[in-house]
Amino acid sequence: MTDAGMDRMNRFRAEAASRDLPSEEAEEWMRVARPAVYLAEGGNGPLVARLGGDPLLPHGAPRPSDPFVASVDLAALPPGVTGLPLPSDGHLLLFSGTDVRGIGKPVSDAVLYAPAGTPTTHSPVEHSRRGPYRPRELRTVWHQPSAQMPESFALDRWGAFPEDEQFELADELGDAWAHVGGYRPPWALQIGGHPVSPQNDPVHCARGPEEAGHAEPGGTAHGEGTDDWVLLATWRCGDDVTELDSGVAHWVIRRQDVAVRRFDRVHRFVEMA
Repeated sequence: MTDAGMDRMNRFRAEAASRDLPSEEAEEWMRVARPAVYLAEGGNGPLVARLGGDPLLPHGAPRPSDPFVASVDLAALPPGVTGLPLPSDGHLLLFSGTDVRGIGKPVSDAVLYAPAGTPTTHSPVEHSRRGPYRPRELRTVWHQPSAQMPESFALDRWGAFPEDEQFELADELGDAWAHVGGYRPPWALQIGGHPVSPQNDPVHCARGPEEAGHAEPGGTAHGEGTDDWVLLATWRCGDDVTELDSGVAHWVIRRQDVAVRRFDRVHRFVEMA
């Protein structure tokens, strides 16, 4: 963790203590925070990701079934900042339509990985209902710890049916985290970390009921299964998608599938506020 990340953790610990929040729960809140990268327009740094327009697809790759969202240059990301076992170079290509799918489903061509040096070609992707998303360049990079949404923290910490007081405690921990600068910076694309969702936590939805609610009554550490499914990326659609109100698209995957480059097993969720 960076010095800035450690400073944020120390300030959160002090803030939680000043609010008389249980130290055990404050430590758990910090323990389950995950590193994340947030990408935005502006700045004069190297090109880290390209949003919208037409993709550069590997030669011979089938045309994806949905519009192109983003291409992320993995070599441009600082090492280890996503907390995911991603390749150290090459490009990660993300695709999504705008049909709301809060439950999510596996989409075999929602993510493509093009290793470094792969021959590619400019590949317009034709879709009957819309043209390409607005082209943008993302050159601004933040990386910082990403906390769970309070409701997600409560469900993982205290099981499938937390008491009202436990939900309230999770909200108070979230307020303390935001107070010391734990809020997310302005961003268009997030890689890694925990999701922020207007409706349901897509990581929880991907787990399914058989993997949710691992905590024993009274509160124990988050179960091992909670680290299996992870957020690969989130795109904040913004004004690029007028048919969605504050729309977001999430790509969720098992950690081991990232490690073995099985991006065809990703689940995609599309939501709006």
